[in-house]
Amino acid sequence: MTRRQVIAALALGGVLDSTYLLLHRLGIIGELACINPGSCDIVNASVYASIKGIPVAAVGLVGYVLILAVALASVQPGWAESSRFDQLLAVLSGGGAAFSVYLTFVSITILHATCQWCLVSLALILGIFALSVWSLVSGRGASVDGDGNR
Repeated sequence: MTRRQVIAALALGGVLDSTYLLLHRLGIIGELACINPGSCDIVNASVYASIKGIPVAAVGLVGYVLILAVALASVQPGWAESSRFDQLLAVLSGGGAAFSVYLTFVSITILHATCQWCLVSLALILGIFALSVWSLVSGRGASVDGDGNR
C-alpha cells in the first residue's frame, strides 16, 4: 500500500467524521454519541464552532474531500511518480493541521472541554500531514516502505 493510499483512507475517515459533526450542527442528527456528552456539546455549541456563520465541520468536510480527491488522483497511472501531489497534500494537510491544533488549543484552554470527534479529526489530519511530509522529505512520494516498493 502506498502512502498516498493511506492518506486517502485517512481522508475518508475525516470525511465521515466531519459529516457526522456537520449533520449534528445542522440539527439533522440529535445528540452526539460522546464519551462525555456535556463536553462535546460545549465545544460544538461554542462561538468557535463556526466562522462567519459557516460551521467548522463544513470547513473540515471540504478540506478532507479536497485531500481525498488529490490523494486518489495521485495514485492514478502516469501521476504516481509526480512529487507535485506530495507538495499539494502537504500544503492542504498542513493548513488543516494548523487549524485543528488551534481549535484543540482553544477547546482545552478557553472552553475547558474536548470533543472526542474533534480529537479524532485532529489525529487524522496530523497523520495525513506526517505522511505527506514524509513523502516530500524521502522523495519517494508513493511508497510506504521507503524502498520505492509498492
